[in-house]
Parts: sequence; C-alpha cells; structure tokens
Amino acid sequence: MFTHAIARLPGANFDLGLTSADLGAPSYPLILKQHQAYLHALAQLGLEIILLDEEPDFPDAYFVEDTAIITPKVAVITRPGAPSRRGEEQTIEPVLRQYRPIVRIEEPGTLDGGDVLMVENHFFIGSSLRTNLAGAAQLAEALNTYGHSAEVVPVDAGLHLKSSVNYLGEDTLLVTEAVADFPGFARYRRIKVHPDEEYAANTLRVNEGLLTPKGYPRTLDQLARLGVKVIELEVSEVRKMDGGLTCMSLRF
Repeated sequence: MFTHAIARLPGANFDLGLTSADLGAPSYPLILKQHQAYLHALAQLGLEIILLDEEPDFPDAYFVEDTAIITPKVAVITRPGAPSRRGEEQTIEPVLRQYRPIVRIEEPGTLDGGDVLMVENHFFIGSSLRTNLAGAAQLAEALNTYGHSAEVVPVDAGLHLKSSVNYLGEDTLLVTEAVADFPGFARYRRIKVHPDEEYAANTLRVNEGLLTPKGYPRTLDQLARLGVKVIELEVSEVRKMDGGLTCMSLRF
C-alpha cells in the first residue's frame, strides 16, 4: 500500500517544456485545475500529498516521476535523459532522504522514471531515447543490491516504457500492441488497449483504485471489469506536453 505521494505544482511557463505532441497550445489555468483534481484523487485513495513548489528554471519539473525510483527499500535518484531536465532531481533528493536510503545514477548513465515499471518485487526498465543501457544497468544493480529483480525492455514506440504498459495489480498488465508480446510480460495477464486508445495505457494503480485518462470508453469498460474503483481524470493539458497520469507523482 502506498501512503505518500510527492508532486510539484506546474509553473506558469510549463508550456516551454519538452513535447513532441501537436495538440494545440496548453492552458495554464486548465492544467492547474487538472493537477488539483489529480491530487484530490490521490488523496481519496489514501495518500498523504507532499506538494513541492514550482521550479521556474525547469518547466517540466512537475513530471516528478522522472526524477526518482522508489521501492519499499531504497530510492534511486535518476539522471534525466534530456539535458534540459538535469537538475530537477536536486530538490527531490532531500525529501526522499527522510524516507529511504539513496542511490544515484551516475554519468554516463541516463534514466527517466517514466521508463521504470514496478510489478511487485520485479522491475521492468525501458531502454529508450531517455534511458540508456548504462543507466538501466546501474539501476538494475542498485535494485539487485536491495533484493529486487529487474530486466530491460526495448522501447520502440512512445516516449517512455510506461507510455505503453502499466501494472494494474493482481498480476495484470495494461499494454499496447507494441509491447504486448515482450517475453518478460508473458507470465502476466495482459489487457490490450484498442489502437485508437493507446494513450489510456498510461493508467495508474494506487492502492485500491485505478486512475485512468478520461475519454477512452473501450479501456474504461475493460478496467471496470476488474472490480476495483476506477477514477477518470481529464489530462488534456498534460497530454499536450507528452505527459500522463503516472508522470505527475512519486508514490511510496
């Protein structure tokens, strides 16, 4: 069970962040509203919110998930793959030191938290444009030291691994077609999202509930059959900045 979530307020210049999306200009008032609803949903599911101030020098900093990997035993501070994001992790580390021993990813390794999927005691590490093999190897070594297992997954589509696969609990993964046949996923039940609803693969399990993007009825129908509480959240402005529900918090 998660008890805490670290989040950060989006800054007024959040629209200067990195994005490959072509979905129109994002709205600052609207992302603040959507972010507030997100935090409310996390609180509803039993989490104490640690809300950090915005980082004007880092417009992507509200995507806090990319700055650390938190397990029940250790926190690994990342080295973000995008040079413009290096530095975001510096204000996360002092917070996490209150809760976990700290390990750091070092140069030449790069690692984004969005490429790391925790499935109980096992971790899938995406090898992507943001996470290189050196970073993945350092993370795997750190996880092994603390009794966790890990394996690397090639990321050929989407920004991060968790753009394409997420853990729903009860040995079940929500996957896109692109990653559904990865051998490491074969031991899990896999629910495939419709090709028209790939963005909904970024659904977040939090304790006894699921947070899922609003507007994906086929995926919603599949999730409703799992017998857990499902909360739909509007994340239009986050999507415009290549983000999703998992990106905006660190849960532990």
